[in-house]
Amino acid sequence: MELPLRARLRAGDQRAFGEIFDDHAQAVYGYALRRLGDWGAAEDVVSLTFLEAWRLRGKLMEEGDSVRPWLFGIATNVLRNTARAARRHRAAMERLPERAVVPDFAEELVGRLDDGARLAAARRALGRLRRTEREVFALCVWSGLDYASAAEALGVPVGTVRSRLSRARTRLRALAEDELRQIGTEPAGSAGQVVSDRVGAVRSMQGRNP
Repeated sequence: MELPLRARLRAGDQRAFGEIFDDHAQAVYGYALRRLGDWGAAEDVVSLTFLEAWRLRGKLMEEGDSVRPWLFGIATNVLRNTARAARRHRAAMERLPERAVVPDFAEELVGRLDDGARLAAARRALGRLRRTEREVFALCVWSGLDYASAAEALGVPVGTVRSRLSRARTRLRALAEDELRQIGTEPAGSAGQVVSDRVGAVRSMQGRNP
């Protein structure tokens, strides 16, 4: 009789790891893309999330249903580390001497409003929330986790998730309207994105010994 998925993953079963990658990589990618607003950076977060999941597989509890809350908890930590690294990079760049501005070779593109612009506006609005509010909003609203799963991912009580999400919704509505007014557009439905083949490189670890 085959062991449950969690037990197989804890034991280093590479086939089990492949299953959770196939089932959840797209969801992790969507979560990271909405938080970062950058397709390439989101792919990197997916890669790092599953590399960490493989490294931390022994800490996964054997009891439970979906591993999605566990994966989103890892992804949230990866995003926190990414944000800290970005702040350090910006600080280092600000210390460099200013360079001459190179004229835009495609001025006709200035002012073009597309899905990328709307995504950037939404991300800016989200960035004006508190970090704890951003995380719970991204998990519950953008990624579709229920309160219990989001609480598991963040390591907080369900009641805390509810109160943070309520505050986030109230504040974000006004902030998003302000950002969209500034770019002169209205919210649009998010287009589906396909995870790049670059993310598939994570699966190369399945050929390694645990």
